[in-house]
Amino acid sequence: MIPYLFFNLPLCLGENYFYCNLFIKNIFPLQYDYYVSINLYEMNTLNLNQITLRPWSISDLEQLVEYANNPKISNNLTNAFPHPYLEEHGRRFIEFATKDDPIHIFAIDLNGKAIGGIGVHPQSDIFCYNAELGYWIAEPYWGQGIATLAIQQIVEFAFNTFDINRLFARPFGSNLASQKVLEKTGFILEGRFEKTFFKNGQFEDELIFAIRRK
Repeated sequence: MIPYLFFNLPLCLGENYFYCNLFIKNIFPLQYDYYVSINLYEMNTLNLNQITLRPWSISDLEQLVEYANNPKISNNLTNAFPHPYLEEHGRRFIEFATKDDPIHIFAIDLNGKAIGGIGVHPQSDIFCYNAELGYWIAEPYWGQGIATLAIQQIVEFAFNTFDINRLFARPFGSNLASQKVLEKTGFILEGRFEKTFFKNGQFEDELIFAIRRK
């Protein structure tokens, strides 16, 4: 159990940092100093100012497949995001994400490495002044404020690039983390529809969060 905690430090960062810190200090006092030294190093090397959005590249393929092939990610997305996530899926996605002008589906980049994806999807017909937001973050980077920074950047991009008045997202009712991030970035809960999603053999509530042009 001790190595699991030490070498899976993302679990002990962000909102969970205090509790993991207290747990290790009380239960494993001899290892506490070692844990703190590693944890502080990890926190100092993660410079959130270096989070950028950029177009996907075929050079991201290996990283994309590694991070996307995770049921904890696909479980909170539509079935267009497959599991297992294979190299062929990654190649098709990168081709799709880079074909439009302007590009509106981006890699979330940390120090030159793609650690997730985010995109704006303009709607059509009577919904033409709306766009949908979609995003995911690789599991090792959860709870570190990355989604918040990425959403803030994509909101600015969306309203500066497209003639839209409203950007919306539709998280699953069970995806509390995503709901909190949306609220933190200025999205307002506009509605909740009971059991409209069907994923992995069960129904899920559909929540609609939106932010509007100021």
